Amino acid sequence: MTAKTTPKVAMLTAGGLAPCLSAAVGGLIGRYTDLHPEIELIGYRGGYKGLLLGDALPVTPEVRAQAAVLQRHGGSPLGNSRIKLTNVKDCVKRGLVREGQDPLAVAAEQLARDRVTILHTIGGDDTNTTAADLAAYLERNGYRLTVVGLPKTIDNDVVPIRQTLGAWTAAEQGALYAENVVNEQSANPRMLVVHEVMGRNCGWLTAATARAYRTRLDRLDFVPAFGLDRAHKDIDAVYVPEVPFDLDAEAERLRARLDAKDCVTIFLSEGAGLDAIVAEIEGRGEVLARDPFGHVKIDTVNVGKWFADRFAPRIGAEKTLVQKSGHFCRSAAPNADDLRLIQGMVDLAVQSALAGVSGVIGHDEEQGGRLRAIEFPRIRGGKPFDPGTPWFADLLDGIGQPRG
Repeated sequence: MTAKTTPKVAMLTAGGLAPCLSAAVGGLIGRYTDLHPEIELIGYRGGYKGLLLGDALPVTPEVRAQAAVLQRHGGSPLGNSRIKLTNVKDCVKRGLVREGQDPLAVAAEQLARDRVTILHTIGGDDTNTTAADLAAYLERNGYRLTVVGLPKTIDNDVVPIRQTLGAWTAAEQGALYAENVVNEQSANPRMLVVHEVMGRNCGWLTAATARAYRTRLDRLDFVPAFGLDRAHKDIDAVYVPEVPFDLDAEAERLRARLDAKDCVTIFLSEGAGLDAIVAEIEGRGEVLARDPFGHVKIDTVNVGKWFADRFAPRIGAEKTLVQKSGHFCRSAAPNADDLRLIQGMVDLAVQSALAGVSGVIGHDEEQGGRLRAIEFPRIRGGKPFDPGTPWFADLLDGIGQPRG
């Protein structure tokens, strides 16, 4: 590889956090260093914000030597932001471009100035479709850029990717979080505990967290003769966006559970009933904040409280506790399963980038689950969780909840 043909590689992380960002960055640095230590690497700080502002960190020899350290941390060493390069108004408002400038052009010019020929984007569908917009713009204007994305989202909802990075860890961490929160049922009689789990459009994380929690519960010993039995710590309901339910019928079922064991625990996806809740709030004339991609900011909706307020009087709860595990889960370092998945995807990402093949790395569900660089036009978010998945059906049967 001569100096003339040596590529220059840039990386960025964007969107919300997931337990894979730091590890993926470390993995990319380590892989390039192993294969071609002469390749120059930089990381744009704050996602597309850093690209627009030309704010980048060099990957020095010291950083290369410590790349493995990054794999043991959560968060992102580069920082994240939510920037949509085709949302000109938002980019101007945030001071990232001047009035009259095209953010795509500004980003393209910065990449050209930095002599970047390979860009790795680590993010969800919004991050990677934005990268596709950028690559297409550059190609139209005669600048060849290979863009290879890594799919990050704890929701596990990217089409057509079988498993996104960080989702397994988030489910495990959500179960760990719930282990402590559920003990609050012993603090008050007739207690309702609502565990709100992230997942705007997809219930996979809520379902997987509930499964992981009950698996951990199976490993514990109990003392039922002295009030410490499994039922008090078990889940009583799991609500996901893909499964409709009758609020009144569920309230009747949960009231019977509350009468029997003096507590009720619900695992709830933040996207369950979200459209109806948003319509109710906006119907009152309230304006909900939205991100640059047009999504309602869920933290302004408070889905868990909405459900708790409606269930509590119906089931006769004396006290209600709503807890959200999202930030705890998404900020964790990756577990062993995710580390293996990250490494496999990183290896192919580097191979694809050096071969000039753009796309998002993932196990392609529409091509036999093969790990490959999936074409950008086929990437989209909002993949629903299949409630007919056998392990989820078993979960609902185990807690006595109708399947919808």
